[in-house]
Amino acid sequence: MSHTFRFAPSPNGELHLGHAYSALLNGDLARETGGRLLIRIEDIDVTRCRPEFEAAILDDLAWLGLDWERPVRRQSEHFDAYAEALGRLKAMDLVYPSFLSRAEIRAATASPDWPRDPDGAPLYPGGDRDLPAREADARIASGAPYAWRLKMDAAMAKAGPLAFAEQGRGPEGETGRVTAEPGRWGDVVIARKEIPTSYHLSVVVDDALQGITDVVRGEDLFHATSVHRLLQALLDLPEPAYRHHGLIRDAAGRKLSKSEGSTGLRVLRDAGATPAEIRALVGL
Repeated sequence: MSHTFRFAPSPNGELHLGHAYSALLNGDLARETGGRLLIRIEDIDVTRCRPEFEAAILDDLAWLGLDWERPVRRQSEHFDAYAEALGRLKAMDLVYPSFLSRAEIRAATASPDWPRDPDGAPLYPGGDRDLPAREADARIASGAPYAWRLKMDAAMAKAGPLAFAEQGRGPEGETGRVTAEPGRWGDVVIARKEIPTSYHLSVVVDDALQGITDVVRGEDLFHATSVHRLLQALLDLPEPAYRHHGLIRDAAGRKLSKSEGSTGLRVLRDAGATPAEIRALVGL
């Protein structure tokens, strides 16, 4: 079996040590298996993503010694592919336009007992899920903000029980064949008014179109895999193998962020660090 790996950063900031670990791990696994390494620029957030960050990311990856196939895929150039997938979900009556604002969601979910998703956000209350089509269409036509959300219960009923192959470990040590639990996310956002996609939708479409066989990424995305497996099943997309890895954390045990300058690759490079030293810092 031929293996295809990918590293998929968002160009909304510079790379840090956590990104370096994931990128290097993907590169190592591609080399060890005689497989392919692809770089994908996940820039659907056109307001925060900037070309100078993309240029810096690609420069850092080359400096680390990574070699990847060209051309690089940029998600912002493929909104038509995501819109087509969204259209298929609409045709199955598995999505609906939601209109509640963030303030309205906060007010409706203020109870401490309100269920929350794996990231800690309250599940969408769904008060507008059953709006008559005519009213929903009128709101959209008026220019009101909205997001397309998955009808989670209907989607799960259509897909049936799901699982995924975990070759690494989840946050609680999950490994092997893991049962997918997309219902924990509630009616998750699939697309928005201004962007015909979301992270969840674009990542499964891209992985299928690029022939990704092995998804290697941080354990903070382990639970999102359940949503991805659901979308793959609904859209008849292939199931890759997953390998979630531990995160590089700061001295306080927090996940690194792009605002954490002390762990930024550019800062470390400017201070004289070598690619070999970066490998040592992340334990590779």
